[in-house]
Amino acid sequence: MNDYASMPSFEGFDWSGGNAEKNWQRHQVSPWESEQVFFNQPLFIAEDKAHSVHELRYYVLGKTDEERELFIVFTLRNKKIRVISSRDMSSKERRIYRTL
Repeated sequence: MNDYASMPSFEGFDWSGGNAEKNWQRHQVSPWESEQVFFNQPLFIAEDKAHSVHELRYYVLGKTDEERELFIVFTLRNKKIRVISSRDMSSKERRIYRTL
């Protein structure tokens, strides 16, 4: 895991570009579930330096209102969170998250 980062300020979510449909088809994660993670604690956030080629990307470990533990990759565009990928946490990610 990368170094811990602060949550950047944001003013909403941007779901254009087909990522909502892709995340549902691949991982059965809805946009609403993904958004919930950003408002629940604990929330672990780090820069995704390995995948920040054209823009700064972050990943978060967090949970939905129903306690579903998700791993989310996102970027910021015009102060809006654009979710790139959202899936259930791996067992390694769950172990890290549960120690927070």
